[in-house]
Amino acid sequence: MAQRKSVVILGAGAMGAMYASLFFEMNPTCIAFAATGERYARLKQDGIVVNGKHYPIPALSPDDLSPPADLVLVAVKHHHLIEALPALENRVGDNTLILSVMNGLDSETIIGSVYGQEKVLYAVAAGTDPRREGKRVQYDNSGTIFFGEVENRGQPTERVKSVQALFEKAGIGHQTPPDMMRTLWWKFMVNVGMNQTSAILSIPYGVFQRSEHARHIMESAMREVKALSEAANVNLTEQDFEDWYAVMQTMHPEGKTSMLQDVQAGRKTEVEIFAGKVIELGETYHIPTPVNETLFHAIKVIEERAGISAW
Repeated sequence: MAQRKSVVILGAGAMGAMYASLFFEMNPTCIAFAATGERYARLKQDGIVVNGKHYPIPALSPDDLSPPADLVLVAVKHHHLIEALPALENRVGDNTLILSVMNGLDSETIIGSVYGQEKVLYAVAAGTDPRREGKRVQYDNSGTIFFGEVENRGQPTERVKSVQALFEKAGIGHQTPPDMMRTLWWKFMVNVGMNQTSAILSIPYGVFQRSEHARHIMESAMREVKALSEAANVNLTEQDFEDWYAVMQTMHPEGKTSMLQDVQAGRKTEVEIFAGKVIELGETYHIPTPVNETLFHAIKVIEERAGISAW
């Protein structure tokens, strides 16, 4: 089994910085960011600060001719993905594997259309709580990366085992579920419920842990995803709700979802890939999605008040 040694991360926000710091702690020479323009200049000059510690992680521009990475981790916002992918030019080689820890259901397909679907492993991150505070990132829980081939029944493939070994060495929690598409839908359901509810109510994880009313709104949105999953032959179950509640109780009470952080910082949210995607799928399968339609318009009002235009 070939070991994965060099890692490049696309995206130096809260998630990307958190994982970069963990790889740096494992081996300072194995990790770099891929970036362009002002972001490249800033990372090259300043590095990152995570949990109060400075990490001088190098930044690589698209024209850098150093060898391709063994593993590329994509951690950008969905609406930045297309414009960000050229930064990986020369970072992706014949043997490079690509994992996306992005939200939504479509990032793997988009990345694969540019760099080859055969290089992509499916992944979601759950139980993480990184938050960006100015130029600094703080986190309490690095959570778990669920990743693998589309199906992982029986022995994992050699490329999955090589990434498992890397994550083990870096201290990154990981699991390889038997059905990654089902896991992607589970995380999608969670994001649709918690991210959007937290954004409209401006509440951290602790409120969900304490308030049945917050959980009611969250779960109402999630149940529309469950209904869609049945139509899509993914078939999420009641156990998937229980599994999420167990994860949710481990989150730091003051931690905030990525969408709440975006709202509070006046940034564009990912509502199109959450409620927007639910509405789209509802139209495809002729399933009503009134909760997500309400959440969609509520978050759009928040964006409008912040002066954020459509993209």
